[in-house]
Amino acid sequence: QVQLVESGGGLVQAGGSLRLSCAASGIIFSNYAMGWYRQAPGKERELVARIRSGGSTNYADAVKGRFTISRDNTKNTGYLQMNSLKPEDTAVYYCSADRYGSGNWASVYWGQGTQVTVSS
Repeated sequence: QVQLVESGGGLVQAGGSLRLSCAASGIIFSNYAMGWYRQAPGKERELVARIRSGGSTNYADAVKGRFTISRDNTKNTGYLQMNSLKPEDTAVYYCSADRYGSGNWASVYWGQGTQVTVSS
């Protein structure tokens, strides 16, 4: 049974920091890229950052310079360090296990999500 379990969300003031974790089980974590997505009320889910198994990363423009994605394949865990948080970062954050094929990334497995709320 595959599980991705996020933790670390919460309520923080603007300018603060949070660190999200995503613990994977039931899969060979190193075989997948890991993505962090977010979905705000009334908006579509969007990619925040992705890290490939080898460590290369990409970020959404809105979070570049503020968020850092990382992973520890020995612990089957990924992380999203979020600094200088803004109210517009408020959303449910999801981690995913991603695969690349046929010219596109696909999220094969999803976590249940963790709420991040940034107050002004």
